Amino acid sequence: MKKKSSRLGTILLVIAAVAVVVIGTMMFGAKLGLWQPIVGFGLVRSYMNPIAYGLLGLGVLGLVQQRMAKNSYGAIKSAFTALIGLAMLTPTLYGKINPPVRLPPIHDISTNTVTPPEFIVLDDNRVGARNTLVYGGSEVAALQKKAYSDITPIESGLSAAEAFNEALRVADVMGWELVAQDVESLRYEATARTSVYGFVDDVVVVVTPVGDASRIDIRSVSRIGRGDRGVNAARVRTFIETFEG
Repeated sequence: MKKKSSRLGTILLVIAAVAVVVIGTMMFGAKLGLWQPIVGFGLVRSYMNPIAYGLLGLGVLGLVQQRMAKNSYGAIKSAFTALIGLAMLTPTLYGKINPPVRLPPIHDISTNTVTPPEFIVLDDNRVGARNTLVYGGSEVAALQKKAYSDITPIESGLSAAEAFNEALRVADVMGWELVAQDVESLRYEATARTSVYGFVDDVVVVVTPVGDASRIDIRSVSRIGRGDRGVNAARVRTFIETFEG
C-alpha cells in the first residue's frame, strides 16, 4: 500500500529545521564574524525557549491532528518536530530538576592569588573587553578560595625550561592563540575562546625555577561579564590536568 503523504508534517519539519539553523546561528554567530559573543548569548537567552516551546506545541498539535486523520507518516513527522522542541528545552528542564551550584560573581581565576601573574602585552585596550586585567585583590582571592580551593600552582619536577616547553604544548592542545611569549622570562600570554558563543578570555602562564624543579602559575580572565559560570576555573583545571597528565 502506498504511504499517505503529509503536507502538514513536512511543513512542521521545515519549520523545525529552520529553528535549528536559527538557534545554531545565535550560538556560533560570533565565530562566523556576525556579531560579538554577548549578542549571541543575549539572543539565545531571549528567544531559544520561546522557539522551543513553539516547536513542541506545534509538534504535539500536529501529532494529534495527524493521528485523528489516521496519517501515520504525518504523525511521525509531527512527533519528530515535537522532539526537536523538547531537545531545545533540555538545558532549561535540567536546570529546574538539578539546579546549578551557585558560583561566585568573579571572572578572574589564578593559581596564585597573593601575587597573581601579570599581563604585560595584553592590556585594557583589547578588543571587546569590558573587564580590567588589574587583579581584584583580597576580595576576589577570598571568593576564589571558597569556591575553587583545589586550584593551586603546579609543582613540577621538570626544569624551568622543560616546564615552559610543556606549558606551551598544553596551550596548543587546548587551542589557545599565543599573543606573546618570552623564553628568558619563562612566560607567555594567550587568548582562549569558549566552545559555544565564542567568548574571548585572556590567559597568562608563568614558570618559576625552584632549584632544579619548577612552579607553574596560570591566570585566566574573562573580557566581559561580572561572573563567568565557572569557565575560567574549568580552563585552569584542564590546563593543570593536561600538564600533569
